[in-house]
Amino acid sequence: MAAGLKRMLAAGLLAVCGPLWAAQKVDLDYHVHLLPQSDQAEVRLTLARGSAVRSLDFDLGDGSRYSDFKADGQWQFSPGKQARGVWRPTADKSSLSYRVRISHARKTGTFETRMTPAWALLRGDDLVPSAKLDQQDGVELVARLEVELPDGWKSIETPWPRIGKQRFRIDNPSRLFDRPTGWMLAGKLGSRRTRLGETEVTVASPRGQGMRRMDVLTLLTFVWPQVQALVPRHPAKLLIVGASDPLWRGAQAGHDSIYLHSRPPLVSERGSSALLRELVQALARVHDHDRSDWISEGLTEYYAIELLRRAGGMSDDRYQALNDRLARDSKGVTTLRGEQVGPAVVAKAVLLLQELDREIRLKTRNKRSLDDVLQGAMRLETVDTQEFVQLSESILEGSSTVLDTRLLQ
Repeated sequence: MAAGLKRMLAAGLLAVCGPLWAAQKVDLDYHVHLLPQSDQAEVRLTLARGSAVRSLDFDLGDGSRYSDFKADGQWQFSPGKQARGVWRPTADKSSLSYRVRISHARKTGTFETRMTPAWALLRGDDLVPSAKLDQQDGVELVARLEVELPDGWKSIETPWPRIGKQRFRIDNPSRLFDRPTGWMLAGKLGSRRTRLGETEVTVASPRGQGMRRMDVLTLLTFVWPQVQALVPRHPAKLLIVGASDPLWRGAQAGHDSIYLHSRPPLVSERGSSALLRELVQALARVHDHDRSDWISEGLTEYYAIELLRRAGGMSDDRYQALNDRLARDSKGVTTLRGEQVGPAVVAKAVLLLQELDREIRLKTRNKRSLDDVLQGAMRLETVDTQEFVQLSESILEGSSTVLDTRLLQ
């Protein structure tokens, strides 16, 4: 009876106090109006209750892409090579609006992002730049994105869950400030969709851009069982966008999304795949620091080759020929350390990781492998060379002969 009374009292106390503990949810709405005639987007952030946020301190890069700021409350702009803008909202419903230029040209004359009269390929990271959020305790911002399309444009694709025709829910548990990051594509589009495991995959491109959408889906379907075995976390949605010249002829991962130029082959004559490399980057999200760029670049290239090989897409002879080429390409490399590493260093890193994988398999009698190192690195916010060595040796349960090398000094 006493125990039952205690349970009843505890339940009553929870019922009374529960709402006091729960976070207060405040809506944060993003409205984006695409304006192809001026190569811009008009962006508006609206807080349902401005008092929930003390300030948002935006990193505006060099400031050249952003203009026409209008704010409820205080707006303070600091120009320079690292321009910043600080918004302090009013207490009630409060908005900040501005314009951002979409097309971004590289020095080579190609484009990273581009807007035409018929379509726009862009990054959400540019629409809403990164910001330091200072909010009241006990507040949870609930973010949504709505996109207003120009007349004649049919649709928009983003890596975020769709909650309406052109509306999306933005929720990133790893960030305090939810913003619409990742690749986006809007306009007159062609798209193909499929479900791979737990992930809805969409491949989209503007019409007439030569994007081999079914080829991309076929390669992903082929390797996906190996991806599932390697990477424990799988996004609910994966978006792959592409276009032809004058877009940059490369590939780049974003939040649950990948940009892929439509011209290069999905698997090169060398046997590596830019699509698979960026897939590993998008799913594993290994971030390095302290002149340890070889870790993320080496792991993504290693697994781009390895996933294809494990899926049966590469014979032993082709694998050996690829390794011979990696050895030739990296012959003069004496160190892997650096902030931005070139192809020769990446080739050397792949060979080192292959040796490390063999060492781990041999010493653990095939119970562990480099896969365990990758999964350990995924759990860290960032990893440097020393931490990578420690992680590998914890899996080896002893010192590593392979990692005791001048290459890592």
